[in-house]
Amino acid sequence: MGRVLPVSRFQLRSVVSTVAALGLMATGSAAVASAQPKHDVDHDSGHGTFTVVELDELNDSGAHGFGLIKLRGREASVRLYSSGLLENQPHAQHVHIGGAGRCPTKADDANGDGIISTAEGASDYGGIGVSLTTTGDTGPSSGLAVDRFPTAPNGFVTYSRTVTVSEETAANIRDGNAVLVQHGIDINDSGAYDGDAPSSLDPSLPLEATAPAACGTQGLRLGGGLDERGLGLGLGLSTR
Repeated sequence: MGRVLPVSRFQLRSVVSTVAALGLMATGSAAVASAQPKHDVDHDSGHGTFTVVELDELNDSGAHGFGLIKLRGREASVRLYSSGLLENQPHAQHVHIGGAGRCPTKADDANGDGIISTAEGASDYGGIGVSLTTTGDTGPSSGLAVDRFPTAPNGFVTYSRTVTVSEETAANIRDGNAVLVQHGIDINDSGAYDGDAPSSLDPSLPLEATAPAACGTQGLRLGGGLDERGLGLGLGLSTR
């Protein structure tokens, strides 16, 4: 079951800073780990694949954060910490797979409305591999289960859940081709999902409800061990 983790603003800033530093300091280690055959990293090492994802804003949402994915076989432990999201509204969040393994840019705004919709970004990040719900099903069919996604009190989401993923999703994570995306923006600063523009996924929903707010790729991917030291930040990141 998904749960909310206690995390302070100071801890969030500290971890984001550490993630950025790791991206610079561990480039060599990450390159070595990424270059290993995937069966060596995931099945033979005993540690699995550990990946750190830095989430950057999309659609001028103001959202930022990071994600951690620990994969052993088909079991994935996912943790997300983000801020700057529209508060007290559900934020669909997924592990996307099967695309180009990247986040969209303004160049992907095909209709020129100033907003990158979920459909417009699909060629970059792919389809849904895992729906990061708080309870229940986590498959692609739960991609719009708005009653089971975090609601970002005070604009923060702290999320933790261990799920069983498909072989395709596991392969994408091992290969560094998975992308984390959080959805839900407030174009008109109304404090709610509204407006006349319909969602590209479900026309009964407003565009604001499903447009991507934050996105991150697998910038740092290791063969294990780093998670078991918990980054030394008191966030309980060990998944042993």
